[in-house]
Amino acid sequence: MPDLKITGNVHRRPDSFSIRYLLAGRLQELVIPSPAARPERRNALWEETCFEFFLAMKDSGPYWEFNLSPAGHWNAFRFESYRQGMREETAVDSLPFMVERSADALLLSLELDLGRIVPAHVPMNAGISAVIKHTDGCLTFWALSHPGTHADFHRRESFIIGM
Repeated sequence: MPDLKITGNVHRRPDSFSIRYLLAGRLQELVIPSPAARPERRNALWEETCFEFFLAMKDSGPYWEFNLSPAGHWNAFRFESYRQGMREETAVDSLPFMVERSADALLLSLELDLGRIVPAHVPMNAGISAVIKHTDGCLTFWALSHPGTHADFHRRESFIIGM
């Protein structure tokens, strides 16, 4: 496996959530989708290199999954409970985010209007993760926390950032 590092930061304001990912290392050993001429909402982005985050209101069952492809494609899903009741979140009709690339780094940043899905000042928890596809076809799963025996970004115990 190539020598990689993923860092970043998140910031919550009453009506917004911003996130920044920095993937650094031997990127030539990864499959990173090329920029799309027309980024769009797409399914199954996690089958390729994809950056993800999960948001949930504290002490509440429903949660959201956000997928961001380096190509510019995106999706947002709402779940009623752990992996149940999945549907596209229609309150989010676009996720414009920035992607910057160099030979050894990829920077992805987004500011999300939280007011579309939750009232201001509601305490929330976040889980941050990524799926990285290597040139040999292998997928690796990165997260701030993997509380189970295998990678499962939907587990609420992995939503370790309180906001």
